[in-house]
Amino acid sequence: MGRTSTAKDRLIDAMIELIWIGSYGSTSVDQICERAGVKKGSFYHFFESKTELALTAIEHGWVEHRKELDQLFSPVVPPVERILNCFRNFRQEQEELFQKHGRVLGCPIHSLGAEVSTVDERLRDKLQEILSQFIRYYESAIRDAQAQGSIVTHDAVALARIVFAYSEGLLLHARMWNDLGRLDEFESGAKIILGVKD
Repeated sequence: MGRTSTAKDRLIDAMIELIWIGSYGSTSVDQICERAGVKKGSFYHFFESKTELALTAIEHGWVEHRKELDQLFSPVVPPVERILNCFRNFRQEQEELFQKHGRVLGCPIHSLGAEVSTVDERLRDKLQEILSQFIRYYESAIRDAQAQGSIVTHDAVALARIVFAYSEGLLLHARMWNDLGRLDEFESGAKIILGVKD
């Protein structure tokens, strides 16, 4: 019995890494194949185009990330701690990536979205779908905190979007300045936005 090929998985992993450490536009099919150790013919066996691979890679990355989020936002964790733990997880991930790549990489979804939102509708729509799902984790935690009386808000949806925008803004600034110190305000800023006292 023949060995199952891992070429498709390697292409997906290569795509995720290359567009995160560089950019989507500057990443070529040749570079993806080289990073994955896969011949170009194999690339086109699995994917019609770079866009098709990117869509698959984004979905794959999101499925994996949701496993983490499901744990971080578990109902057994106090609601505000869910959000703060998510921010702590962001920080740890960025520190690990900095050690590996020598740069702050920020959020791959926002970096890619800023790049392709006006030029590739399919990628933009997929990224918007994922971000909407992500924000619902914050919204759920905020609603639970509101029910417990630890957060006062008249609009949990809007507050979730604000908290999310704040966290993504810090990640973007950390990437732009290549400075992990920009993430030092994750928790303190979130508490201010949520109206939570120490």
